[in-house]
Amino acid sequence: MMDLSELVAIDVHTHAEVSSTGESLSQELKEGADGYFKAARDRPTIAEMAAFYRQRNMAAVVFTVDAETATGQPPVPNDEVAAECAANADVLIPFASVDPWRGRAGVREARRLIEEHGVRGFKFHPNVQGFFPNDRMAYPLYEVIQEEGLIALFHTGHTGIGAGVRGGGGVRLKYSNPMCVDDVAVDFPDLPIILAHPSFPWQDEALSVALHKPLVHIDLSGWSPKYFPPQLVQHANSLLQDKVLFGSDYPLISPDRWLADFANLPIKDEVRPKILKLNAARLLGLDAK
Repeated sequence: MMDLSELVAIDVHTHAEVSSTGESLSQELKEGADGYFKAARDRPTIAEMAAFYRQRNMAAVVFTVDAETATGQPPVPNDEVAAECAANADVLIPFASVDPWRGRAGVREARRLIEEHGVRGFKFHPNVQGFFPNDRMAYPLYEVIQEEGLIALFHTGHTGIGAGVRGGGGVRLKYSNPMCVDDVAVDFPDLPIILAHPSFPWQDEALSVALHKPLVHIDLSGWSPKYFPPQLVQHANSLLQDKVLFGSDYPLISPDRWLADFANLPIKDEVRPKILKLNAARLLGLDAK
């Protein structure tokens, strides 16, 4: 079991990219991401991720991205993610990902993953999955997530997936404007939402949505903190101090690098532990266990 008192941080944004069946990104998209993030070519297994975070006295939310309709590439299986997280429950927290284009079959799959594996949330990557978050075809999935009191995490803003590849590898940036998630927050007012990443070029839109909608949070993954826009730092330090979460984007960005750069940000002493652990613990319900 997870011992919250022993954890120094909770990373709410890490990717399972390697499974027994292969890797979740096509070679073209993987090479684009490697170049953009200057990431290591060899991705860790989920078990290796657990050892990595355990060594650092940190916990991590882990998920795959099911974008098979748009990319033709099968994801790391949700069942494998959930099983590995269960085997490493002292440091790993399972999220799932269901392609919204799967329709009723996807809704049934979401219910199964909740009932059989106890996943704690669902990851959506509108750019890679090829949909606007406020497209009504995704609403039955959100209904299930809201009913169960779980979290919906949406990629927002720019993405390194497909960056520098001819035609962006077919990945369209238009899908990740956080204002599309604002509609979801209105139509599903009891759904906890995380806007993933500093949302360049829509940072102000993301801050506005998080300020306006009570259950919308922002994770800080995907960027080194030294590149955070000043308005994001300002809001994290003040009005949004209870709604901002540490996330790295591991293995694309190491939490070691992220935390080293975060230490140099002008964050108030009383706010720093909220961002690193306390806000995530509350959102995930870990502080009630």
